[in-house]
Amino acid sequence: MMKKVLFLGILTLCICAIAMIFACESVSRNNSNFEGSINVVNVAPRALIAPDGLDPAAQTVARGANDFAFRLGSLLLKNTGNENFVFSPFSVWLPLAAISNATMLEYKPALLTALGAAGINEADINRAASRMLYSLTKLQNKDYGQYYNPLQIANAIFVGDHVTLKEDFAQTFLDYFRGASINVDFSSDNAVNAVNKWASDNTEGLIKEVVQEFDPLTVAAIANAIYFSDRWKWEFNANETKEDVFYSPSGESKASYMIRQGYPQTYYEDNRIQAIPLEFVSGGGLYIILPKTGNAAEFLSSMTNTYFNQIQQNTVQAKGKLLLPRFSIDNKIDGLKDALIALGVPLFDPGTVPLTGGLIEENLELYMSDAIQKALIKVDEKGTTAAAVTVMGISATSMPLEPEISFEMICNKPFVFILYDRTFDGGSQILFTGVLNQPK
Repeated sequence: MMKKVLFLGILTLCICAIAMIFACESVSRNNSNFEGSINVVNVAPRALIAPDGLDPAAQTVARGANDFAFRLGSLLLKNTGNENFVFSPFSVWLPLAAISNATMLEYKPALLTALGAAGINEADINRAASRMLYSLTKLQNKDYGQYYNPLQIANAIFVGDHVTLKEDFAQTFLDYFRGASINVDFSSDNAVNAVNKWASDNTEGLIKEVVQEFDPLTVAAIANAIYFSDRWKWEFNANETKEDVFYSPSGESKASYMIRQGYPQTYYEDNRIQAIPLEFVSGGGLYIILPKTGNAAEFLSSMTNTYFNQIQQNTVQAKGKLLLPRFSIDNKIDGLKDALIALGVPLFDPGTVPLTGGLIEENLELYMSDAIQKALIKVDEKGTTAAAVTVMGISATSMPLEPEISFEMICNKPFVFILYDRTFDGGSQILFTGVLNQPK
């Protein structure tokens, strides 16, 4: 009997040990993306909102996001000169839309106006963002045959390990923006490493080093990553690609031209431009717009969402020939913070600290201290690959101080005094002591 009890006890201990090992391995796998990092708030996401009819507020938000894209692009192009340029306005718009939930009430209207959502509240913004993500990631196709999603969108907020993210923001960020909450140490290189690893993981390794350092007063950083890769619906024949001259603003150069000719091709033309949308297998497309005169950057600076809609609505099916150079662009966006300030985004002012109270539990005065983006695109005979990562740092005007000790010492009764001096061996060497019983 004793042997049987002993055997059962040992067996139980073994089972517990094995369970603990598997549990540790599971935690290790779950946290393997970020060394020393943990999820700040363990919350379960609600399902993204499936559009089941027109939503006027969501339509306004979506139009505003496209308007934001052209307005922001116009400002950023001022720094481009004759260089190539690519950026993702949606990668900037989405985290700013999320942070509207943590913006002080008096600055919220200015932020929403800058985002193209004047008169819309953050509840509408959240619902519109959820509907966008549902559509963009093709969730509507999940129940119909083979699911194919060429677009990956990731959001995250990295939170300093000395502050506490508000649970209601964490829940909203997860529910409507699929945003993860991740704990990091901004006082060490671990934060830079964690953000850069997250960027690489969510862009298939295409963008690896978006952040070099963080401001010492950083308490959080909100980030977005977008990765897109899809094949053309009508691929170019690589055997027909030929080298020819390309007339750039800085002079002539060589380019490898892909050729597409025949019928039908979707085409638009007016007195300013020629335009063709190259469609992807997934149903999206890449518009190629060729100005008839003038500078392409100046034309893009003048673009509006209204004109873009006009182009899309007035295309025709035509027989023709397209010569398009293969190209690849990879750049870091200069002046993103200044461009957002110029657009009216009110989050960057340390004097007004507009993010105070809505993001973290601690009583710190918060503002957005920086905004950076890296973006790339590659276009060839097979299709297009593009990626972007945007990171916006959120800083405090000062870090939390040790609690002040409050006291009151009124020497209105007898007290002791000790006079001392410093010596090498004795430290504080007492020279006089005494008691004052009666001042004279």
